[in-house]
Amino acid sequence: MEKLLHYVWKHKMWPAGEMMTTDGRVVEVIDTGLYNRRDQGPDFFNAKVRIGGTLWVGNVELHLRSSDWYLHHHDRDAAYNNVVLHVVSEADADVLTEDGHYLPQLLLQVPQQVRENYEALLSTDHYPPCYQVIPSLPQLMKHAWLAALQTERLEQKTQAIAQRAERLNGSWEDAYFVTLARNYGFGINGEAFEQWAQGVPLGAVGKHRDDLFQIEAIFMGQAGLLQIEAVPERYQADALNEGYFAKLRNEYQYLAHKFSMEPMNFSIWRFLRLRPQNFPHIRIAQLANLYYERRAGLSMLLECKTVEQLRELLQTHVTPYWETHYTFGAESARNSKKLSVSSLNLLIINTAIPMLFAVGRHRQKEELCDRAFDLLEQLKAEQNHIIRMWAECGLEARSAGDSQALIQLKKEYCDRKDCLRCRFGYEYLKKK
Repeated sequence: MEKLLHYVWKHKMWPAGEMMTTDGRVVEVIDTGLYNRRDQGPDFFNAKVRIGGTLWVGNVELHLRSSDWYLHHHDRDAAYNNVVLHVVSEADADVLTEDGHYLPQLLLQVPQQVRENYEALLSTDHYPPCYQVIPSLPQLMKHAWLAALQTERLEQKTQAIAQRAERLNGSWEDAYFVTLARNYGFGINGEAFEQWAQGVPLGAVGKHRDDLFQIEAIFMGQAGLLQIEAVPERYQADALNEGYFAKLRNEYQYLAHKFSMEPMNFSIWRFLRLRPQNFPHIRIAQLANLYYERRAGLSMLLECKTVEQLRELLQTHVTPYWETHYTFGAESARNSKKLSVSSLNLLIINTAIPMLFAVGRHRQKEELCDRAFDLLEQLKAEQNHIIRMWAECGLEARSAGDSQALIQLKKEYCDRKDCLRCRFGYEYLKKK
C-alpha cells in the first residue's frame, strides 16, 4: 500500500483542507518533486514545501509508518540528509537523519475512495479492470495515451534490437537477420528461430550465396532438421526414399565440416497445435529463398518508403520440394506457400518498422524514425483477441499504431496490474 501512498502524493489526491505536521505546523505543498524510479535514494527529489511559513526545497521520503525510516536504515545513510519532509500514514516514532537532524513529519492518509477504487482494480474479474471509465474519457486523452504507448512499444523493440547487435559484435546487419528470423516464428517458435539465426554463420553462407540448394542445406542443417531423428518416425522411410532429404543432409555434412558448424537441438522446435504452413521447415525454406534473392539485407529495407515496397521486399516462396511437402517425407497438395498479406503485415509491424526506428535512433537519422511512425499509421490494425477485447471496452484500433499501443497496454500494464502507471488507471482512481 506504500506504492499507493506515493501515488496519492505524486498526484496531490489528498482531501481538501489544511495539512499539518505532527508538531502542529501548517504544510503547503507547492511541488511534490520528481519521482525517483530507482531503488536507492529518497522517493521524490527537489520538492518545494512551505512548513510553518518557511519555504523548503529538497527531497521527500514516504513510508506507511515513521519507524520504517529506521527499518530501512535511512538514519545511517547520508543520502537522506537533505530530506526536508517525511510523509507517513502512521506516526509511531520521531525520525533522525544521519547528520543528527529531526525531520518534520506529515500525516497523509490514502482517501477511502481512492483505496476502494485501487482494490477494485486489483481484484475485479472483468478485464481490463478500468473498462467502466473508458467510454466516458475524452477522445483527446485516449489518443494522447495511445500515442505514448505506441512510442513506448517501439522503444522497447529498439532496445531488444540494439542488444542483439551488441551480442553480434556490433553487426546491425546480423541483428536484422536475427530479428527477421525471430518473427518468422510468428509467436510460438520465435525463441527457437532466434536461437537458430544466431547459430547460422552468415559469413560462411555468403560464400555460397549463388547456390540456393547449399543455402537451404546450411539453414536446415543448422536447425537440426537434417537429423533423421527429427523426422517423425512414420515418415522416415519415405524421407530417405525420396532422396531430397539425403541430398540435403550429405551437402550439409560436407559444409559443416568445411566451416566447423554444429546444428542446434531439433527438439526445441514446437509443432503442437501449429498450422502446417507455420512449420519451421516451411519458414526456413522461405528464409533461404529470401536470402538467396538478396532481399534479407538491411540496406534494401532502409530504402523502402511505403508499405507496398516492404510487402514486395519481404514476399517469398519455397523451392519445388516444399511446394508439395510440409515436412520431410510427408507429401501434400501443391502450394507455392507464399506469405499471406496478413503475415506480411505482421512482419512489417514486428520487424521492418522496429528496425527502421532502431537504426534511425542508432544513426541519429530522424527521417527513419518518422518513417516508422508513418508506416504504422498506413497499416490496418491487427486483428486478435487483445484488439477485440479493447473494442468491447470502447477503444477501437484504427491503425497498426493503435493496435500496437493496445497490445503494449495489455502486456505491460494490465497483465502486471500496474494500474498506477496507466492514465486510464488514474482516471479510474479518481472516479466517485
